[in-house]
This record gives sequence, structure tokens and C-alpha cells, in this order.
Amino acid sequence: MTGEDTLTGGLPAVPRAPGARMIGVAIPIPDPYGPTLQRWRESFGDRLARSIPTHITLLPPTEVNERRLPEIEEHLRLVAESERSFRIVLDGTATFRPVSPVVFIALKDGIGGCERLEAKVRSGPLARPLLYPYHPHVTVAHDLPEEVLDRAFKELADYRAEFTVWGFSLYEHGPDGVWRPLRDYVFGSGAAGPHRA
Repeated sequence: MTGEDTLTGGLPAVPRAPGARMIGVAIPIPDPYGPTLQRWRESFGDRLARSIPTHITLLPPTEVNERRLPEIEEHLRLVAESERSFRIVLDGTATFRPVSPVVFIALKDGIGGCERLEAKVRSGPLARPLLYPYHPHVTVAHDLPEEVLDRAFKELADYRAEFTVWGFSLYEHGPDGVWRPLRDYVFGSGAAGPHRA
């Protein structure tokens, strides 16, 4: 529920070991909802707005050796192959305050599907502990002054959206601090390929 379990552009600038890559796995929020929520996030002055595509995290930022990427990609392909589409309904705002300065769009439907998928993704070569229990959400304001978080909470309180999840994406955190999708993994087929435009 903190930066620990969401993709964040605010990772500390520490040197990585040779061959280390920072990756994450997430459900991208489709058009028109993803770009709309990204614009909202930017309007609140969130410095991470342009660095993070709107998403629901399945695997938080995780450092891996690039030699393990083929194994990781095969793991993700098999996860996608075993999964099926499910519906997500986004419904209003919630917050992790006071534990973490985050305001997010809550899931009304689709929580179980996200939890099942997260457990499968965060296994095998991607097994790792979390600091907090997994809680699927869509961040719209992070690490901002209290009055701005209050404004985000109020202004998006009536936000509603519904869409079908087709799969998930593997992301990498670049040296410029931007998260970019590397591969899409489609439910049912397990097909993986370059990220779709």
C-alpha cells in the first residue's frame, strides 16, 4: 500500500550491480481511463505522473539480474496462459493515510481476480515478500501535501469506470526514472510480445 507495492518513479538513485534490472508487473488501465487518470494525477502536481503509466500493481519494483529475464518471461507467459479475463469496476477514492501519503481509486469489483493473479505472478522466479498485505488499487496522488491529497480525495470521489482485463504487462524502470512496458501477456493464450501501442 506504500511505494513498496506500487510502481513508483521515486526509487532511490543507488548504483545497481552489473547486469541488474528493475522490473515490475502490472495491469495497465486501458483508454480512455488510464490517460484520464494520469492527467488527473498530473493536475495534482504529482511529480511521478509522467513517469508511471496508470496501472494496478501485481509485482512491485523488484531488482533482478538480466540473465534471469528469459526465466521470468516464461514464468509470466505460463501465468497468463492459465488465466482468464475478468471485470474490474473502479469506484471512488480511498487512502492509505496515515500509514502512507497515497490517495487512490478503489476497486469495487475485480479484487479477487487481482489477488489471484498477484499470487501467481509473485511466485517461482518472482517470489518475494511484501511489507504490507496486497491491496489492488490505482494511485492518483502520492507523497503530496495533505491539502493536495484531500483535494484529490474529494475531486475524484465520484469517479467510476468499468473494463475487462485482457492480461498484464512487464515493465522496466529506466535510468531516466520512467517506467516503460516491455511485454504484454494475454490471458488464455499466454502470448507475449512487444508492448502494444
